[in-house]
Amino acid sequence: MDAYEEELATERAMKDRFMAGHAESPFVAERVPGFQGLRYFPFAPAFRVAAHLERVESPREAWLRTNRDGQAEVRYLGDLCFKLEGRELRLRVYHAGAGVGTSVFVPFRDATSGTDSYGPGRYLTLELTADDRYDLDFNRAFNPYCAYTDAYECGFPPAENDLPVEVRAGEKVWSSERNPASPSSAVRALLRPVRPGAPRPRRAAAPKRPRPRRTAAPRRRAVTAAGRSRRAR
Repeated sequence: MDAYEEELATERAMKDRFMAGHAESPFVAERVPGFQGLRYFPFAPAFRVAAHLERVESPREAWLRTNRDGQAEVRYLGDLCFKLEGRELRLRVYHAGAGVGTSVFVPFRDATSGTDSYGPGRYLTLELTADDRYDLDFNRAFNPYCAYTDAYECGFPPAENDLPVEVRAGEKVWSSERNPASPSSAVRALLRPVRPGAPRPRRAAAPKRPRPRRTAAPRRRAVTAAGRSRRAR
């Protein structure tokens, strides 16, 4: 195992510890039973590729459909351009608003969605660079929190971010029983009458790449419309 694979294995182990025991984990906060570690495709170097961002002339508002048939407001920055399996591909890049700094996210679906990976889609996160060039690593693709429990609301990828290839890298589906075939089927499954007084679903906090560090006691979090969280002041 080389240094990069060790780094990836460490990140995944840290994320499992977070999911298993942290108060802000969806498994802990919503008492989701049966957590025994997240599931991943084997490490695949071919799915770590160079990419560049072709920015739009001016960032503009965009809306992503959510699993509650709502709309998450984001800002569309441009298209991430890269080559995968010999094909020239593009993915739209979004900024989630105030509080996330230079962090952007890339929601996507691929030919494994609805079978080996979560049907409505997965996420990647990146830090904006000065030259708009990126190390695009699908081994770090992760599920939104609504993949684990219906208590969270999260934005789905637009049709433009459906990749015509199998991305057999990153996080797999959590459970075959929680794997809608598409964003639309996920919405239909949750469009049911809400009982008076029932709590509204939370917006999912997109997990950041785990880093070895000591964490402070959890504080109350405010959440942006895109599903990424920020500290409440």
